Amino acid sequence: MPSPFPGMDPYLEHPDLWPDFHNNLASEIQFALNRLLPRRYVARLTPRVTYEIVEVAEVRSVRPDIGIYETAPTEGTERQVVTTTVAAPAESVVPLEVPTRLFSVEVREVGTMRLVTAIEILSPANKRTGHDAREEYLSKRRALLRSDAHLIELDLLKGGERMPLEKPVPQAAYYVVLSRNYRRPIVEVWPIQLWEKLPTIPVPLLRPDPDVLLDLSAIVATVYERGAYDRVIDYRQPPPSPLTDAESEWIDQVLREKGLR
Repeated sequence: MPSPFPGMDPYLEHPDLWPDFHNNLASEIQFALNRLLPRRYVARLTPRVTYEIVEVAEVRSVRPDIGIYETAPTEGTERQVVTTTVAAPAESVVPLEVPTRLFSVEVREVGTMRLVTAIEILSPANKRTGHDAREEYLSKRRALLRSDAHLIELDLLKGGERMPLEKPVPQAAYYVVLSRNYRRPIVEVWPIQLWEKLPTIPVPLLRPDPDVLLDLSAIVATVYERGAYDRVIDYRQPPPSPLTDAESEWIDQVLREKGLR
């Protein structure tokens, strides 16, 4: 069954779904590129390990325990048993993080294996303020922007802190950013609203080879159907990331029209 949404499905941000979708998306981009690229190039998957937060049980209170203590006798006294109530503390939780293997896509020159274009798919940890994975990605991003490689950044997550840009861009749910090595510091940005189809984007190669065109909308639609995400998403619940009033109303209307609410 296809996604009920024309573009990105905001329900895929759920932490139980995103790692699977992320890696399937990387694999489908690799497959699509290898059908399009001249034989001089090859698209490869590159793994990285990040730590994603796992949802745990809610906070609960605990009843006091009864403690029974035996006092040691002193000279001239008998051993006594004392019963007392020990106030047990409330229980909370700390964020539980588990290692998660995620993939990015690299276009390389056959033979030399020179990195030509890096395609980075942002994960929730990359967008979590203060998280190690964000700092690691920002460091990698800086290194790529100082290199001879082109960089494509896919931010298909509504939640979290956006990656920094020097000049403001239109407010949107999702962004695609393309940095061509010969145009830096200028970057091309595609702001994408929740109700819009994902764009077809250029993937630059070594000059003078022309760009190849990557249809993100078709790729995401394919990943959704192959992953059978419609079987596990409960569209009666709200999406995992905050919505504007306009987005919330639009989602409700779409899902009602599709008979999913």
